Amino acid sequence: MAFLHGKGTAVVFNQSDLSSYFNDATITRTVETAETTAFGASSKTYIVGLQDGTVSLSGMFDGSAGAVDEVLQGVLGTEDGALVSVFYGGATAGNRVSMGQAEATSYDVSAPVGDVVAASAELQSDDGIDNGIALTGLAAVSATGNGSSQDNSASTANGGVGVLHVTANDHDGATTVKVQHSADDAVWADLATFTDVGASTTTSERVEVAAGTTVNQYLRANYTLAGSSGSITFILSFARR
Repeated sequence: MAFLHGKGTAVVFNQSDLSSYFNDATITRTVETAETTAFGASSKTYIVGLQDGTVSLSGMFDGSAGAVDEVLQGVLGTEDGALVSVFYGGATAGNRVSMGQAEATSYDVSAPVGDVVAASAELQSDDGIDNGIALTGLAAVSATGNGSSQDNSASTANGGVGVLHVTANDHDGATTVKVQHSADDAVWADLATFTDVGASTTTSERVEVAAGTTVNQYLRANYTLAGSSGSITFILSFARR
């Protein structure tokens, strides 16, 4: 059994790596239950219903341009404005990640006289929280390539969700990012393709693979860079359903 220390957690929020501002991230997944108890029963019975999820983030306030205050205030009141990924053990390929498209329901700043000014946010997921795996680390690349192969031990049959965060980009051409899958770790096919990332553009995107779609045993990232100079920094994850 491999345990993880919380200090390695990474939080990527839309186009921003906010890991250096937060010191607590709580992911909550819930499912509704509907009571089915009938006359004559001696104990209550239930069936499960819809799943739901929330994300709670807390840490230190920073009012600088592009820092946590600007990023979190910028998503208040926007529909599905927050695409958030929480990486356990760090933003490294192969690590587990919880990710979701969410709406910010609150943002609080606290300034106690004897402590650091703190910031916290509550996020309500839209379409639940997905648990997946990072297919790349959060790192700069300057040439076309592939991420390392990630082995799930078996295929799955209900589609999934891919999430891309581009946090920095001074590359002089467009970048195409894909999730690819393989049954044998040798022959690869495209599974999910993201909107081309323009030169010097930062962005984030969530792409769904339809329910009922087979996702083969192995997954990897594939990225194609047009242009000739500069680099793009991104992290790509995928969650099977």
